[in-house]
Amino acid sequence: MSDFLLDPDVVFLNHGSFGACPRLVFDQYQRWQRELERQPVRFLQRELPQLLADARRQLAEYLGAHSTEVVLVPNPTFAANTIARCLPLGAGDEVLISDQEYGACRFAFQYAAQKKGFRVVEQSIPLPVESDEAIVEAFWQGVTKDTRLIFISHITSTTALTLPVAKICQRARDAGILTMIDGAHAPGQIDVNLKEIGADFYTATCHKWMCAPKGSGFFFVREDRQHLVEPLVVGWGWGPEKTFHRENEFISNHEWLGTHDPAAYLAVPAAIAWHKEHFTSEARERSREFARLAVNLASQIDGIERVHPDAFFQQMGLIDITAKKVDDHVQFKSRLYDAYKIEVPVIRWRDRTLIRVSTHAYTTEDHIHTFAQALKETFGG
Repeated sequence: MSDFLLDPDVVFLNHGSFGACPRLVFDQYQRWQRELERQPVRFLQRELPQLLADARRQLAEYLGAHSTEVVLVPNPTFAANTIARCLPLGAGDEVLISDQEYGACRFAFQYAAQKKGFRVVEQSIPLPVESDEAIVEAFWQGVTKDTRLIFISHITSTTALTLPVAKICQRARDAGILTMIDGAHAPGQIDVNLKEIGADFYTATCHKWMCAPKGSGFFFVREDRQHLVEPLVVGWGWGPEKTFHRENEFISNHEWLGTHDPAAYLAVPAAIAWHKEHFTSEARERSREFARLAVNLASQIDGIERVHPDAFFQQMGLIDITAKKVDDHVQFKSRLYDAYKIEVPVIRWRDRTLIRVSTHAYTTEDHIHTFAQALKETFGG
């Protein structure tokens, strides 16, 4: 835990919300901020374009993509708004999502639907799941002749379920339907190869499981789809003089949003390097085992149930405490923190009350047992 800046007195089981940045990465982040302040004009106008290109190249290599297909953005909500507003969708068109999508991104499509007249169709994926094939078939029941875009998560935020996105993208491509994947919880938690996934659009954070600084994310658009994507914010990259033009129109239009602090973007290569050196496949598997341990220990308490088989979740484990009849899930979350210093999300979803346990390199077995003991003392068992 000393590698991170987290409060050692807190049992931090909520990496999934905002991540946590290792000291080495945070040091690089602050170094870039100091470089900016030493000579802002030189840094922003003469040095930044190449620095961003280098960061983007390393990120693209990490993701199995080409650097001209990836642009740095603050977060997936930004990318979802871009697609929702710019695609030529109108009356009679449908965007298909699952019932487990992240609220802010779902709102982006619902907002655009009100403005442009298309429909957002929400398809249920019943839990518990049994197989990838069953997930695809359940989701595909929502596809109609009017479906123009599928927007679905790689790993869902609410239910921590890993979805077979490559199979969904292949089936959509065969049907002539565009696909956008919300990968907020994927890179860093699992290996991501964008070429193999085959989505038209893919977005994710770098500040969650990759452990980069807050406010760093990416937006991938296949080269043959880039003509469909207009910038959410019009700035110098779009203008006729192309002041910040780089490799291509896509990057020029979407990456330069005006004056802002680019340090989080520039620290992404440091986060990738930290992962390669410190969060090896063995360390990742250890973290997954702690998530599974949390689920198994909690589910031994009467009235608490596991939600997914081990194969369908990674470093986010989910338990169902609906039978415990928690009246106020927000208050219950506060109780766990106030009484036990446990930081963990308690979620209301479809009349169910869920606890999502996130683990990472700093998680210890003692953290998991403290969590399990807190549930026993709270609920009995």
